[in-house]
Amino acid sequence: MRAGTFAKDDPLPSDDRLVETNEQAFLAELYRRESPKLVRILSRRTSSSDDAQDLVQDVFVRFARMRGGWSSSLERPQAYLRRIATNLLKDRARRDFRQSAALHVPADEEALPGHDPDQLLESRDMLRRLEAAMMRLRPRTREIFIARRIDGLSYAEIAERTGLSVKGVETQMSRALAQLDRILNRA
Repeated sequence: MRAGTFAKDDPLPSDDRLVETNEQAFLAELYRRESPKLVRILSRRTSSSDDAQDLVQDVFVRFARMRGGWSSSLERPQAYLRRIATNLLKDRARRDFRQSAALHVPADEEALPGHDPDQLLESRDMLRRLEAAMMRLRPRTREIFIARRIDGLSYAEIAERTGLSVKGVETQMSRALAQLDRILNRA
């Protein structure tokens, strides 16, 4: 069997037996030296560091695919890498724009949620009934109910304001709730 050829069942050679070409060595050194710079540049223009690292990989894949193996003879390969990165960003922006344009639905073609007229009427009716029911409460009970439910005062604050005990305020609130419940559920 010739050197460099393998039978179907032969194991692959270990990494230390692989021969690295000048082009591969050049790319490896260029990647080691330039990828951190490219990641920093691309991180400013992408949404995450992971996106920037993915783009750097794509940059080097494109660079490695340049025809003829002449990339190692370039005077300033960094300039090519940056140009490839810029082009990849532009390609991504165009792709994202096309995708968002395809998903766009004009507002006049979409049923937008609005106020339900029936719900508005029911709400107004309920408020009117609640107001009428509250007017049927005794003045002190109504005052305590409003202080608690509308003004958001604590039982202790209401007790201090009205001169009642906290237990007396609790009793008045219980009466107010029970009476409102009877009135509203009856109607």
